[in-house]
Parts: sequence; C-alpha cells; structure tokens
Amino acid sequence: MSKVVIIMGSKADLEWAKQISSVLKSFEIETISRIASAHKVPLKCYNLIKEYEKENVVFITIAGMSNALSGFTDAQTHCPVIACPPYSDKFGGADLFSSIRMPSGVAPLTILSPENAALAAAKILGLSNQNIQKRIVEYQDKKRNELEEADNNLVNEQ
Repeated sequence: MSKVVIIMGSKADLEWAKQISSVLKSFEIETISRIASAHKVPLKCYNLIKEYEKENVVFITIAGMSNALSGFTDAQTHCPVIACPPYSDKFGGADLFSSIRMPSGVAPLTILSPENAALAAAKILGLSNQNIQKRIVEYQDKKRNELEEADNNLVNEQ
C-alpha cells in the first residue's frame, strides 16, 4: 500500500498537514500524521522514521523557523523526504534558508505549497503504482480543464 508519513515539528503545523492530507486523500493515498521535533525530541523523531521507513513511504516534513526536521529526517532514511515549511512573512522569507541549505549527503526536496508537496509525493509513489498514476493524470486533466474554462469565460465576458 502507498503511504505518506507527515511529520510536524509542533501542533502549530497541523493545519498545513491537513491541507497536504486532503490532497493525498484525493489520490487515495493513506496518510499518517505525527508530531516530533528534531530539536526537542530527536530520539522520538529518529524512532518514528525507522518505524515507518520499513514500508517504503514518502515522508513530508513540516517545520518552520529553524527547520532541522527535514534535514534530520532525510539523513536518517533511504526514503524520499519532502520539506514543506509553512512560509512566514514575519522573517521576510529568511526562515526558508534552513529548509533549502542542506549539508552534503542530505537532500530533502523543498516545496512550499501544501498542494504541490502532496502532488510530488503522489508522483513518487506513482512510479510503482499505476492506480496512482491514473489519478495523477486525471488531476492534471482537471487542472487543465479549469484553466481552459477560465479562459473561455474571460473571452466570453469581453
């Protein structure tokens, strides 16, 4: 079964996780959400990674400010990791540096949009699951149709 494990740095990230889960459910992909800060409870975080990686999952990590969670998770697993940090105007975008500047050998993907993080996870899982591939194609067709409809409406209004 295809599965995405969402690890949040704190409960403040729950709404972001729900947005990701909602999109993954539309692809019929199971999600599990957990809270484990790499700063505050690194051993718990490590144990969660080791528990879930046995199932060849995709991890999506959500942590703002100082995002050690994404790099920590990626460095501990062979599974793909997608960092989806919640953006904050509070720091003028500088808080994103901790998600995009990683040491050598640590390579989580960074995607700022919850919807796109879910789509990327689905595409990774779709490499070995034709049912997910089919749902991705349907999703992309729907997005194209929405764009065409918006253009047609605009032309008809002029």
